[in-house]
Amino acid sequence: MRAPPDGVSEREVVAAVAEGWGLDVAGAEYAPVGGGSYHWRVDGDGRRWFVTVDDLDRKGWLGADREAVFAGLRAAFDAALGLRDGCGLEFVLGPVPSLDGESLRWVGPRHSVAVFPLVEGSVVSSGQGLTPGAGGELGRMLARLHATPPVARPCALQPPERGDLERAMDELDREWAGGPLAEPARALLARGAAGVRRLLETFDDLAARVAARGVEPVVTHGEPHAGNVLRTPGGGLLLIDWDTVGLGPPERDLWLVDADARSGRDVDPDAMRLYELRWWLNDISSYLAVLRRPHIRTADTEHALRVLGTLTPSPRGGGQGGGTLR
Repeated sequence: MRAPPDGVSEREVVAAVAEGWGLDVAGAEYAPVGGGSYHWRVDGDGRRWFVTVDDLDRKGWLGADREAVFAGLRAAFDAALGLRDGCGLEFVLGPVPSLDGESLRWVGPRHSVAVFPLVEGSVVSSGQGLTPGAGGELGRMLARLHATPPVARPCALQPPERGDLERAMDELDREWAGGPLAEPARALLARGAAGVRRLLETFDDLAARVAARGVEPVVTHGEPHAGNVLRTPGGGLLLIDWDTVGLGPPERDLWLVDADARSGRDVDPDAMRLYELRWWLNDISSYLAVLRRPHIRTADTEHALRVLGTLTPSPRGGGQGGGTLR
């Protein structure tokens, strides 16, 4: 996120970290990175930490209200801790438990805070893909993940903000008054409305076919793309951003990785396409939600409009979209 969050100050974040994790914070620097959470690099007790703050109004796939989203995010982070400490998956970069053993704490009425070790690694991406050699390593990591006991919660198949997207489609003939970029967003969606409707129809058809096959779900990361894979100074790989962990078909992960990471595996082409379309629908819905609710012109809302323009009117075969706010 390019700008710090509304509704919670850096002072409040630092105080929550000091109280919850017992850190003597010597300094904090906002880090404008990532697409779904807010981050600070924090110095405390002679170490550096990566502090993540989430807006609980913007993670609809985890629950219907703030309490439910908080519980869902805590369950995801608890699952990451279980995968790392209980299942021996050393590549899981999970949170640091607080003094009372919690993976997540409230900071104010609308946000949560979690603390992670700061890893001075590098993202193993080259453009949109993995650097040479990383695909096979990632594939072996995912194979181990998919073979673990079901420590995570099932993840819903339907895009969580599908209802909001359909309401937006129904309101294309009236003014959107959420803010300065609402009307440009309406124009973009109107231009691509027919393509979005075809996308929803195709998604429903694929979902019915995949469900009829009754595949046993496994633990999946949800977003194991190149931007969530770090190469550590020691040479190993880490998977980050575990807020999307959940039980689902292996293809929930595999559609996002290259052929090297899928080497030797049988995949269901329908499931691969289903999860690609789900990603696309999530992105369209998420960016529309930002632009339809009350907002001002900021780097983040301008980014939302720009990326929405790349997502509509229809997918361009095999892409991820332009990023995600999930």
